[in-house]
Amino acid sequence: MTPQELKNSILQLAVQGKLVEQRAEEGTAEELYKKIQAEKQKLIAEKKIKKEKPLPEITAEEIPFEIPESWKWVRLGDITSILGDGIHGTPCFDDNGQYYFINGNNLVKGKIVIKSDTKKVSFEEFIKYKKHLDYNTILISINGTIGNYAFYNGEPIVLGKSACYFSILGNNDKNYICYLLNTKHFFDYAVKKATQTTIKNISLKAMRMLPVALPPLAEQKRIVTKIEELLPQIDCYEQVYSKLKEFNKRFPEDMQKSILQYAVQGKLVEQRAEEGTAEELYKKIQAEKQKLTAEKKIKKEKPLPEITAEEIPFDIPESWKWVRLKDIVYNRGQMKPVEPFSYIDIGSIDNKRQLLNSEENIIQPDKAPSRARKIVAYGDILYSTVRPYLHNMCIINKTFSYMPIASTGFAVLTCCKGILNKFLFYYLLSPNFDSYANSNDNSKGVAYPAINDDKLYKGLVPLPPLEEQKRIVAKIKELLPLCEKLKK
Repeated sequence: MTPQELKNSILQLAVQGKLVEQRAEEGTAEELYKKIQAEKQKLIAEKKIKKEKPLPEITAEEIPFEIPESWKWVRLGDITSILGDGIHGTPCFDDNGQYYFINGNNLVKGKIVIKSDTKKVSFEEFIKYKKHLDYNTILISINGTIGNYAFYNGEPIVLGKSACYFSILGNNDKNYICYLLNTKHFFDYAVKKATQTTIKNISLKAMRMLPVALPPLAEQKRIVTKIEELLPQIDCYEQVYSKLKEFNKRFPEDMQKSILQYAVQGKLVEQRAEEGTAEELYKKIQAEKQKLTAEKKIKKEKPLPEITAEEIPFDIPESWKWVRLKDIVYNRGQMKPVEPFSYIDIGSIDNKRQLLNSEENIIQPDKAPSRARKIVAYGDILYSTVRPYLHNMCIINKTFSYMPIASTGFAVLTCCKGILNKFLFYYLLSPNFDSYANSNDNSKGVAYPAINDDKLYKGLVPLPPLEEQKRIVAKIKELLPLCEKLKK
């Protein structure tokens, strides 16, 4: 149950006579009603209010729920001395005026709230449009957002048409009446009686005809006391509920990050001695890179600096090895397109699922963007170096109608033998590498922060033996769909 649903439930119980007990010594609402009518007749005789046509009796069809025997169904117009709305025209606004023009959106939880865009009027406009308001007056919005209310505080104001005002009689508790106007009963009535389709509006006639569940006066006060005792607890519940809701919202993504982080720390699957060590794998990779260099398939690379103890972000198993990204990948180089090609730019990637879009972007060579230069092939990893926090990255997992060329906004990572591209891909998605790529030291720029190739390739990678890489990927593939189910 949401906090609002809980509050609605409490208010509904209150106006049904189920929140506090009834006490015979407090009299009946019938007795209170007779006093109200006598007070009303006295005001009419003193010409303080106008005589109105009697309102029709409340029919059985209008009664929405049962109330205690000591209560009475009355119409709102029966227990008010005056009921009207604000001006229907537009006054002459004056920035130097002293009187605020109040509409329904200025009525907030019992108070008149002056906002930055609340307009003012002059003394002359105030005199022209002022209404008869007193300390028994309740203001309520009846246009647009229905049900906002405030108690009139005596400050001279001009009311707009979206605000209705009424003064209650018989010392009825203003808080009780306002709580009643915030119940499901009132909103159901408002929806039924509201006119217009886009901006809802309740007529003054509908407000006068509103059925009100009237308790004895003393019980009204006990109801209000009970509600005000419970509301702070609802506020506390709302804070906890909001935190829980935010936690539940973040939980699937946090769980995914945790899975990836555990994986790259060697905590997701066990280590097996028979699978060898990453040191052995690393030596094979370096031999392969030297062979590719000798065959002029890749360019000779500058030696990378030794990894220092200060760079290592966490402990890894003994059979693993810290390496730099450049140690285990290479790239296929660049070319200027001379034939039609399939262009892969940032927009070609669905960064929610880290997949290439299904549609190809076929471009003629004379229309090639200046950034269309990087050669890619099946199995390569594309990593956007611009705004890396957006995770515009994917593995090339399909064949193309034409030769694929990627934007220079990507780093193209071709894995050496012994490096499972999916394992490296998951590592690039992990919180650890994310933190590295997006740190202030590495990602430069304000609107479009980017990490350059030199910084990217110096990034550290925790390297497991190949067979363990496979088992880690299999376990991640098993667990990540569960995170997706949690999102849904």
